[in-house]
Amino acid sequence: MYSKRELQVLVISDVHLGTFGCHAKELLHYLKSVNPKTLILNGDIIDMWNFSKNYFPASHMDVLRQIMKMASYGSKVYYITGNHDEMLRKYTDLQLGNLEIVDKLVLDIDGKKTWIFHGDVFDSSIKGYAKILAKLGGKGYDLLILINRFINWLLQLFGQEKMSLSKKVKDGVKKAVSFVSDFESTAAELAIEKEYDYVICGHIHMPQIKNVSNDKGTVTYMNSGDWIENLTSLEYNNGCWQIFNYDQNYLDLIYQKDYFNQEDIVAKILAS
Repeated sequence: MYSKRELQVLVISDVHLGTFGCHAKELLHYLKSVNPKTLILNGDIIDMWNFSKNYFPASHMDVLRQIMKMASYGSKVYYITGNHDEMLRKYTDLQLGNLEIVDKLVLDIDGKKTWIFHGDVFDSSIKGYAKILAKLGGKGYDLLILINRFINWLLQLFGQEKMSLSKKVKDGVKKAVSFVSDFESTAAELAIEKEYDYVICGHIHMPQIKNVSNDKGTVTYMNSGDWIENLTSLEYNNGCWQIFNYDQNYLDLIYQKDYFNQEDIVAKILAS
């Protein structure tokens, strides 16, 4: 039996269960390898915009089962609602055992005030009639992911590196409107104003840890990324935040019964 990595805090977001792009099997593999005291699901875990009764495979349900199992075994689980799972906002402050549904969260983590929310409140593209267009865009994005997987299969067949069409499309648009920069700046400036030490978001699928300063102060801005393209999370232990990048090969080492130095393996994972 392998030993799970103990974590003080684990943050994941933008899993989009119920879509073709979701890497549910990889996420399940990862969740089974860790034991967080606090698990924060920072929005868009279930994609209710694109939900279809015709597509919710067993691997997606297994992720939900694993989260509930973690809660039942003692992890405190906060489900922060996002735009794709906004239907859950009617259940804000509902608590079921160790699972609590909230719109935003402020935690004291080792004496540091930490503000956590999904981040869709900054996105004008999901307001009013534009929300309908955004939902239609989600369908197109799902199709693009499927096409991309087929292209990558062909590229690997011919010994070429994989590529991300969706990243190229999104990065092109975001550069044109400075969306990512504006998002990060807005979150950081508000956090400084509120005198928080950390601000953690999801939503834009861009994993990040950076310090942001202005004439009023400094804050550490973080984004947990996603489980569509980047397969990332935020992990906190011993006073330090890290971006975890999923890697099948390194995680397989944790599952081996005969490994000798778990600390070396964890260091490799965090350095990957």
